[in-house]
Amino acid sequence: MRVFVTGATGFIGSAVVRELLDAGHTVSGLARSDASAEALTAAGAAVHRGSLDDPDSLRRGAAAADGACHLAFVHDFSELSAFAASCALDLRAIETIGEVFAGTGKPFVVTSGTPGLDRGRVATEEDLAAPESFVSVRQPSEVAAVALAERGVRSSVVRLPRSVHGTGDKGLVPGLIAVARQTGRAAYVGDGTNRWPAVHRLDAARLYRWALESAPAGTRYHAVGDEGLPMRDIAELIATRLGVRAGSVTPDEAAGTLGFLGRVAALDCPASSTLTQKRTGWQPVEVGLMADLEAGHYFDDAQ
Repeated sequence: MRVFVTGATGFIGSAVVRELLDAGHTVSGLARSDASAEALTAAGAAVHRGSLDDPDSLRRGAAAADGACHLAFVHDFSELSAFAASCALDLRAIETIGEVFAGTGKPFVVTSGTPGLDRGRVATEEDLAAPESFVSVRQPSEVAAVALAERGVRSSVVRLPRSVHGTGDKGLVPGLIAVARQTGRAAYVGDGTNRWPAVHRLDAARLYRWALESAPAGTRYHAVGDEGLPMRDIAELIATRLGVRAGSVTPDEAAGTLGFLGRVAALDCPASSTLTQKRTGWQPVEVGLMADLEAGHYFDDAQ
């Protein structure tokens, strides 16, 4: 297939591009900058100039493709309003590409996040985010993607956990490490028994390829390796590697110390990929988050 990929040079998107190319597909990646264009060319993909806030560029990229994977997202977690704006832009991009694919039966794989539920419950592919959870702000994008199935698009959703890890990760766990370096304390909220799910970027990339090639229309999948790691365990490992102390903070202290990340660090959001594995044959085979942290690269200056 000729595949249009947004977010093609990102941490996860670049792994998806490699997976698609190695499987024999051709890839056109959305590139906003010269640096992104150079990275795509070096990877062996074609360059499609544009951005998420340029609908015409998205339409042109989709029109020239046999399918699409949408991974681009503006990762502005400075405050909840900024996250909401990023989610609104994400929704418009999905609607734009969906309009081009309507009635064609072409595959369109959209990225979302595993849902946050009531504390103690493990989320499955059948669950939606609890309305009171800030994670629900992204829900309209997922709903719009699934609804495209009724308009003749072979749409599917890959839900990513809170941590997608591997060499080059710039996400939430590196954020926790950076704060621990600055403050001399690896913080967890409350008793730290709240859990985060995780997956290695290469495992996630394989699920994106499966969804592009094989997913039935209107389906959701969980790219989850670790179902739920206690935040205290993560903080204590970070503390050991940095030679600082691990310690509990209140939710208010977390907001002051960690900012928006403090809200995420307090979530209890375990998620299962049992149904995904049964329905697709996909299985996570890479190292888990704790082993990845133990490997040490998260604490290198180059990470």
